[in-house]
Amino acid sequence: MGLQRTQAGADSESAAASFASSSAATVTPRLLLDEAQMLRNIERMNSRLLSQGVQLRPHVKTAKSIPIIERMLAGLPATRVTVSTIAEAQCCVAAGIDDVLYAVGMVPGKLAAVRAVNQAGSKCALLLDSVAMAQQLSVACSIYADAPPLPVYIELDVDSHRAGVEPRGSELLEIAQILQASSSLQFAGVMTHAGASYECRGAAELTAMAERERAGAVLARDRLVAARIACPTVSVGSTPTAVFARSLRGVTEVRVGVYVFQDLTMVGLGVCDYADIALSVMTTVIGHQAKRNCLVIDAGWMALSSDRSTSSQGLDQGYGLIVGERGDEIENAALLVSSVNQEHGLVTRRDGVRFDLTQYPIGSGLRVLPSHACATAAGFAHYDVACADGGSARWPRFGGWA
Repeated sequence: MGLQRTQAGADSESAAASFASSSAATVTPRLLLDEAQMLRNIERMNSRLLSQGVQLRPHVKTAKSIPIIERMLAGLPATRVTVSTIAEAQCCVAAGIDDVLYAVGMVPGKLAAVRAVNQAGSKCALLLDSVAMAQQLSVACSIYADAPPLPVYIELDVDSHRAGVEPRGSELLEIAQILQASSSLQFAGVMTHAGASYECRGAAELTAMAERERAGAVLARDRLVAARIACPTVSVGSTPTAVFARSLRGVTEVRVGVYVFQDLTMVGLGVCDYADIALSVMTTVIGHQAKRNCLVIDAGWMALSSDRSTSSQGLDQGYGLIVGERGDEIENAALLVSSVNQEHGLVTRRDGVRFDLTQYPIGSGLRVLPSHACATAAGFAHYDVACADGGSARWPRFGGWA
């Protein structure tokens, strides 16, 4: 894959470059967002999933911004989101989103905060993956006798990646029976996240992982139904499997998040091309280190994150790929951020070949494509947006956990 741009990409690149230049006096590092490219990413995913007859429940942990979430939901038949923190749930509900899945294992200590979200008239569903937690939540919720039952999903482990119960295991039915018997909890369905898709290599492996995810979730649903336990929702989700799935038969909803921006990890997986990445970090060259043949920039791990998701892929992109202030290719995509401290980054050629540092004067701007968009965006309080209509804007981000 190269850094070539389509005409639409060239137009949005020009808008982004104009915005970057007009704001050159602004302190760096800054988080830049190309709205036109983001909208293309959203439309591509929406079309793909709706054509397969499944609902999309966007994951907002990547965006963490109401203007972006509104664009992610525009045109969808239902207003529903996935969140990873109570704070995300609170912000979404305050913005009028009334169907939220809190997709992190629940504990009783967070119950009061979730109840407060639901008191605003929204439905915040919970997630668990153990008999012990189902029992604890049932007891903890019993004090809310007058409140509607809390919807609860059972998390499935389809790839030995992180959390969840085995689709074929006995614990699945035990948990569901506890939820079914509880007057304070309501069994809402099963969900899984094929996080191991990020470790796949090539289309064949990704396609197989997508089918493994789908089949595991549907198997769990079938076992529950056979045990006379209704399972209204079968929820799967990761951007790679959503793109490479050949069939979503039996799935009712898909949760994806990073698709909204894309990043170098997705490029390495074959999910997208460089031109699809809508997010970048504007940085300034603050020094030359001639003996070490590198540039020093004012974007370190606080701005770029210390995530090295591409390090295990075929092409290691370091802490980010340098694409120039205008978003154009530099040195045949050979310059990357190879080392970071808190507020400093070192830019070198990936092949170690010497390059002319004077081509990048001290004080000049560069843009960095992120290795992992979620982690990079987390370091900023807002997006500086090159709007699709040619204007510019600043969109706030929310953060924290509660």
